[in-house]
Amino acid sequence: MKAKAKQLLKRTWWWIKWISIWGFVSSLLYIIICRWVMPPITITQITNSFGYGLKRDYVSWDEISYNVKLAAIASEDQAFPDHGGFDWDAIEKSLRPKKKNKKTKIPLGGGASTLTQQVAKNVFLWQGGGITRYIRKVPEMYYTKMIEWFWGKKRILEVYLNVVEMGPGIFGIEAASQKYFGKSAKKLSRAEAAMIIACLPNPKRFTVKPLSGRVAWRYPWIVQQMGNIEDDEDVQTIIR
Repeated sequence: MKAKAKQLLKRTWWWIKWISIWGFVSSLLYIIICRWVMPPITITQITNSFGYGLKRDYVSWDEISYNVKLAAIASEDQAFPDHGGFDWDAIEKSLRPKKKNKKTKIPLGGGASTLTQQVAKNVFLWQGGGITRYIRKVPEMYYTKMIEWFWGKKRILEVYLNVVEMGPGIFGIEAASQKYFGKSAKKLSRAEAAMIIACLPNPKRFTVKPLSGRVAWRYPWIVQQMGNIEDDEDVQTIIR
């Protein structure tokens, strides 16, 4: 019995080892492929397609308005040009008790999830909270660092703006632009870009059309932040 148990343990370890190696190699290959090719489908897109359908139209970097790129950084991750995937200052701040500005209702000290982390979740993993959020943390760290190393900032932002959900079943800036403003993503104004970005992180609840209260008070703030960071050389290096 001891010999059988030992043999079973040895075989189990062999399978674990080779599954781990295969998983690492295949994930690395997929990361490298996605450096040049948009992901064909994501878990979030699949799960949403059952209830809301799937509207998306991937576009290249040059087909995305400068205003959209600036709005995404201004709203979602102003430290994006400087961090290596994780904004440790924001993480530390997020652990403190949150306060609210009573006049504008704009949270002071928002979430700690960077644009890179959001891409890791959207492209390679899944959304949602609960216990799955904690299960996701280790692979999220892995994918976050890998895409920082292999993709670079421009590609991360390009993929983000193509895969993030911007309305019920609406994925990517081109589909959102056509849905809400009847124009291509390349032609979005500052205000229009800010409105679409303002629906994040919950575009099913915070709607662009009809204009929800949250989007209405947040998008002018995003426009203001766009002006504040626009002259930053590191930001310009990414979005130009």
